[in-house]
Amino acid sequence: MLPMLKAVIFDMDGVLVDSEEYICRAAIAMFGEHGIDAQPEDFLPFVGTGEDRYLGGVAEKYNFDFDLERDKTRTYAIYAEIVHGQLDPLPGVHEFFEKCRERGLLKALATSADRVKMEVNLREIGIPVESFDAAVNGLDVTHKKPNPEVFLTAAERLGAAPEACLVVEDAVNGVAAAKAAGMHCLALMTSFTESELAGADWYANTLADAPIAALKW
Repeated sequence: MLPMLKAVIFDMDGVLVDSEEYICRAAIAMFGEHGIDAQPEDFLPFVGTGEDRYLGGVAEKYNFDFDLERDKTRTYAIYAEIVHGQLDPLPGVHEFFEKCRERGLLKALATSADRVKMEVNLREIGIPVESFDAAVNGLDVTHKKPNPEVFLTAAERLGAAPEACLVVEDAVNGVAAAKAAGMHCLALMTSFTESELAGADWYANTLADAPIAALKW
């Protein structure tokens, strides 16, 4: 028998907002400034792992002398420029938040992105960080997804046991992290297919058609 659900932990990119196209464009532009012709498919293995690995993994492929702080800062600067006025919440976000409120569930944001990207995205989609009972970003943890640290940190800040938490994720690494944390997982197919997201407990295209069973245990 499942324990009673106490909290919902949301990933950000691909769950609340679809910004993958823009961070990819920003990263490609950054690499382009260094003469590297990176391609969108180069980044796919690193989706959901945070920008350190997202950029660093592609840098390794091209044997680029990657400077983490310099190149990440530049990527975020480009990103902030190109997303201004371009982002909206994904379908069903506000309605799903309301369902959580009606059920008295705690809400946390747990993203592998750095705080600057988290703040840019939330500002652009009009959802203040104060909407969550806790928020964890990539700078708050040592180990990134698929390691479960970001989700376990969110649960700790909420005061909720891992087994009483539902994670909403869209990435392969994120689903793996949720299951490694001992949490249940609702996988959204905004970035990957159901077969690629194998291991999740429930599946939906977006939060707009999330199965009510995901919130009723």
